[in-house]
Amino acid sequence: MAVNNYTMATEFILLGLADQLELQVSLFVIFLLIYVLTFAGNVGMIVLIKISPRLHTPMYFFLSNLSVVDLCYSSVFAPRVLMNLAQSKNISYAGCITQHCFFVVFVSTESFLLAAMAYDRYVAICNPLLYTAIMTKSVCIYLVAGSYFGGLLNSIAHTSGLLRLSFCAPSIVNHFFCDTPAMLKVACSDIHINELLLVTFSGGIALSTLLMVVISYLCILCSVIKMDSFEGKIKVFSTCASHLTAVALFYGPVSLSHLQPSSMYSQEKEKISAVFYTLVVPMLNPLIYSLRNKEVKDALKQVINCQN
Repeated sequence: MAVNNYTMATEFILLGLADQLELQVSLFVIFLLIYVLTFAGNVGMIVLIKISPRLHTPMYFFLSNLSVVDLCYSSVFAPRVLMNLAQSKNISYAGCITQHCFFVVFVSTESFLLAAMAYDRYVAICNPLLYTAIMTKSVCIYLVAGSYFGGLLNSIAHTSGLLRLSFCAPSIVNHFFCDTPAMLKVACSDIHINELLLVTFSGGIALSTLLMVVISYLCILCSVIKMDSFEGKIKVFSTCASHLTAVALFYGPVSLSHLQPSSMYSQEKEKISAVFYTLVVPMLNPLIYSLRNKEVKDALKQVINCQN
């Protein structure tokens, strides 16, 4: 589409989640509480893993990095959502692109980390005698560094694609943050390349990491079936339950939001789904791993006892 006769946008207007003042006030209080809990839970998890020797294992090394990503991830969205609910709906072009860039970095990194954690559980359960030989410190560092690098590459691809687009004023985005599909809806230039990037990069990362998780747990399931001990099966289940819950909570909403053609894209459904994976999931992850994990609860009790 030719854009010469249009005024180019220098800022975006984010419509947000609600128009009614009463609902905005209620949502402001709820999201502020969610962010405080997210910050406290993830910082607490990072500190606990750092100071507790019993948690200095590959599994908790990945978990501490997941908490770092969740903390950064929620900080990309929560302040902007709170500002939006406080009637500050305008965001500059540079601010919008920056938010989008960090969003893609952290959401992609989280998917890679969840796949790495699934591989760690596979090695621990299916090859316990070789676990320490396979999951060495250097291997864990490479897996985590690769997760961040993969997230950065995906972000560069999508952000570069957005930078080539033209947005005609006024650019009114029916969302509470600068998400890719919502921004493509208000672009006044050809978006086919961006849609191709969305399917190729984000779709490829989501499917490949999810496939890694599925294959890992299928192998784990085969090992569990062969076990004679009922107690051993219960122990394996308790070890994997937290990670499986985190995977389901993360991949479900993200897949519904981003792995669909633009013709089926619903902005209202996307906003509801986005609230869950941008704000609620980062709050729930430390709760899932602490409440369902005996080692974390024991380490926390030991730290509390030492303080007393």
